[in-house]
Amino acid sequence: MDRQTLLKEWLHEQEIAHIKGWDFSHIHDRYKEEDDLPWDFRSIIKSYLRDTDDLLDMETGGGEFLLSFLSDPEHTAAIEGYELNIKICEERLLPLGIDFKAADGGDPLPFEDHSFDIVTNRHGKYDIKELKRVLKSGGLFLTQQVGCGKR
Repeated sequence: MDRQTLLKEWLHEQEIAHIKGWDFSHIHDRYKEEDDLPWDFRSIIKSYLRDTDDLLDMETGGGEFLLSFLSDPEHTAAIEGYELNIKICEERLLPLGIDFKAADGGDPLPFEDHSFDIVTNRHGKYDIKELKRVLKSGGLFLTQQVGCGKR
């Protein structure tokens, strides 16, 4: 396929996709990210997450992945720094009782020290010092990242 044809195809996909947040359901039958991985990040999180755990989901996108394993909204917080997704999170997560804050994962986190039992991060930025600060003693940081370079 030549470059021009491929570009036209991509532009057509973009027009029909109506993407909100990180919802890629328009390609659900054609591709699932998890099919390429030797693990299931959602199952890993669920195996550690208890109903009473305070959870922070960093770089949550539009909250789609978070909502797929959510245990208790009252014990859940999320951050997102991408401007287009912030409004989606405010509309989708706040009404559920999730403590959503507009923030970037690489910046100081807008939470008190020792606030969370589990922090999740799927393909987002993070500052290890901030993670140490917001995690409770014995808390877990669960992350899924891509690539081998700095991110």
